[in-house]
Amino acid sequence: MNDMSAPPGALATIVALGSNLGDRRATIDRAIERIEAALGACLARSRLIETEAWIHPDDDADWHPPFLNGVAVFETALAPPEILQHLLTIESALGRRRSADAKPWQPRPIDLDLIAAGGAVVRTAHLVLPHPRMQERRFVLEPLVSVLPDWHHPILNRTASELLETLPD
Repeated sequence: MNDMSAPPGALATIVALGSNLGDRRATIDRAIERIEAALGACLARSRLIETEAWIHPDDDADWHPPFLNGVAVFETALAPPEILQHLLTIESALGRRRSADAKPWQPRPIDLDLIAAGGAVVRTAHLVLPHPRMQERRFVLEPLVSVLPDWHHPILNRTASELLETLPD
């Protein structure tokens, strides 16, 4: 499944998936089904890994439930802003509630991050591609390397495997 060559007009789109509330695996499965229905075929899906939840420095909590994390690669002809809108709609349908006044990094039934769309480099007020912090996140890079080790970051000029190797333990 590592051959991610898409037909003309289609992009291999990488989505990171995470869940730390409810039936995490079932929610991620439902998210992948809905993303596939909205975007196009799922070309590859990583295994899921369990990771500790990060707690924001401004949060009074001592602990949040652990996440299940993974990535999936979809074939789509949609433009990145359309992809993002679909992901936000799917998050909402699966129980994620976003609020401008909410503390960051709170527990959630689903978290969908658009990591990359083909080799697109996008910088807008609402979307940055590739995801601006993906190279800092083991919970993105480990699953990504399991399905696309040679994926090339168009700005950092490094493969997913190389990015993972440089992360501190």
